[in-house]
Amino acid sequence: MKVGIIGLGAMGRGMAGSLLAAGFEVAGHDPAVSEMFPEHGDAFTLVPSACDLWAGCEAIILSLPTAAVVEAVIGDMLGAAKSGVTIIDTTTSHPDTSVKVAGLLAARGVAYIDAPVSGGPSAAATGSLGMVLGGSEDDIAGVAPVLDAITRIRTHVGGVGAGHALKIINNALCAANLVLGAEAVKLGQAYGLDPQNVITGVNSGSGRSGVTEVNFPRWILSGDFDSGFTMKLMRKDVRLARDLIAEAGLSLSMMGATVAAWDASEPALADGEDFNRIVATVLED
Repeated sequence: MKVGIIGLGAMGRGMAGSLLAAGFEVAGHDPAVSEMFPEHGDAFTLVPSACDLWAGCEAIILSLPTAAVVEAVIGDMLGAAKSGVTIIDTTTSHPDTSVKVAGLLAARGVAYIDAPVSGGPSAAATGSLGMVLGGSEDDIAGVAPVLDAITRIRTHVGGVGAGHALKIINNALCAANLVLGAEAVKLGQAYGLDPQNVITGVNSGSGRSGVTEVNFPRWILSGDFDSGFTMKLMRKDVRLARDLIAEAGLSLSMMGATVAAWDASEPALADGEDFNRIVATVLED
């Protein structure tokens, strides 16, 4: 199976590398990239247009920044679509976009799976991403070898759009836990506790989360702040969560407070900053 990838940033590059390591042929397209993976020789090729991927690929992975970009890229590719190809959309996108794009592709005989990922660039590069999937069981089974090469754990959560809905929910919870984790550290400091001891103690109890177990030790308390995921990207995801809440007609007070906290961080934290720096808005207040 030959796999195409559209979008060769940190995530797309990592997934391409994992696929090559697993023995796949990979073709990539990204206008910002001129060379990649010379060590893999002919197993990796860069193509000048996304439409060129239809010809030789059985699966095409999307690793793009926003739902609007996904819709634009698929729109540009649609006229050249080849029946029998499966699109695997790893973008953190809006479920409505997923449903719309899936319908357009289905009319051309192309399957669509929404397959947003977690774990960041390091997990992409080691084939150990977490993935939530929306789509048909048959379509997912048809690209299982591709998914095996890039994921450590994956969960099929429903039809098209379900994966993207759950990914947005997950990221909103991560955004909330970063703020709450920082508040826990600040409260601990008020009682003379070292931040490292606060996090270690929380991780031994029921208050722990992925943020306290991974983000705080790896990127925050270390001072590294180099996760590869930016404030801009997380602000986008938090706003997607805000939109889902509004569209569902719900009033969720904690999620609302999370959205407000991330919106309020804009004057102090530039879009290019690591998303873990949101803790500074609490700890330095």
